[in-house]
This record gives sequence, C-alpha cells and structure tokens, in this order.
Amino acid sequence: MGAFAMRKETDRSSTTVNGQIERRPTFGFGVPMTTDPHHFIVDIPQGVKEAVKIVECLGMEAASPEKSLVERVILDRTVWNSIRSEVQRAFNLRLKEHDLKTSVWKVGENPVDRLLGKELCVLAWAVEKIDMDKIPVAVRNWLALRPEERWWLFGMTSMSTGGVNDGHKGWRLALRHALGDVAQHEVFKPQLVRSKDKAAEHTTLSLFEERDIK
Repeated sequence: MGAFAMRKETDRSSTTVNGQIERRPTFGFGVPMTTDPHHFIVDIPQGVKEAVKIVECLGMEAASPEKSLVERVILDRTVWNSIRSEVQRAFNLRLKEHDLKTSVWKVGENPVDRLLGKELCVLAWAVEKIDMDKIPVAVRNWLALRPEERWWLFGMTSMSTGGVNDGHKGWRLALRHALGDVAQHEVFKPQLVRSKDKAAEHTTLSLFEERDIK
C-alpha cells in the first residue's frame, strides 16, 4: 500500500516505536521504500517535444513478471506541460498533509504513489485528446473532485478502457466530456450512490448518470 489509504484502512506509511509515530521513508511522489511496491512511473523524455508516458507498476501484486507493467496513457508534450504544474502542486499539498517528502517533475522516470498515480491517470485520460483551450477547465474539475472520487473513476475506467489505445471509447470518452466540457458546479458534482448492502460499506459515484438514484 502507498502512503495514502482509504478511510477505515490501516495507514501503512507510518509505524509506532515506543509510542512515537515514525514516518516510513518514501521516494518520488510518496512511493514507500518497500520491496517492489505498487506505484506509477511518469516517464518524461529529455527531448522537449517527446511524449510523456504514464505506466502502472503492479510490483508484487502482479500475476506474473510479464504482467507487472501496464502502460496507461501517452500524453503529447504540450498537453503534459499544461497540467504538470497544477498536478505537482496538488500532490505536494497532499504529501505535506501526511508529513511526507515532496517532489518535483524531472526528466526521466518519476515514481508516483499508487493512489496519486490513479488520480493522475484520471486527469491524463480526460485531457489526452481534448482541445488545448479546454485543458484548464478539465484541471479545475479534476481538482474539485475528492481523492475517493478520482480513485473510483480510475477503477471504473481501467476495467475496460485503461490501456494506451483505449482513448476513443467508453469511459475514456465519458471522462473527456465530463471533465473537459463544462466548468464544475453544483449540478455537475458527482452524486454518491450507496450500496443497499449495508455490510459492504462501499460507496460508488454516478458521475455519468443522467438520472438520480434514490
């Protein structure tokens, strides 16, 4: 598990020694220094016009070594440059909240905590093919979402359209329109749909539902 955890889960980014909380060391944007952790890599080439690749590294959670790396999205460099500063600022604020070391984007491979990486993919999927003038709107809408909402969106999108060649269909298209077409407002905000199974305590979102679910 990364430096961040869902509510009611154990926070494994810290340990207790003699009653004192000690934060575990991290590298990159919050990746724990453990054996082969699940995380993401943002690969920024040295060439200023070369595309940026976001790869999910499943680590020890992978079914096999051959399936340990999943290429999630490739962004044109101009698109990446349009979101990098806001993403870095948002991630560093979160890291500071957890008393973790901050980071900056640099040329080469940039490790990103598994949950932050999922959030980044949601934004990257939303902006990968939209008009440049819509990117600021998408970033504002992404920032307005709660982390849990971004994680849920990643889970729904990655199940069937989470690869580098899936940007033209399904949830990838839905994300593009939902985050990039209109500015966030009360009507647009995702509605929580709670499972009827009270024992599950699982929350889902109806971001793309046209009707209210009671």
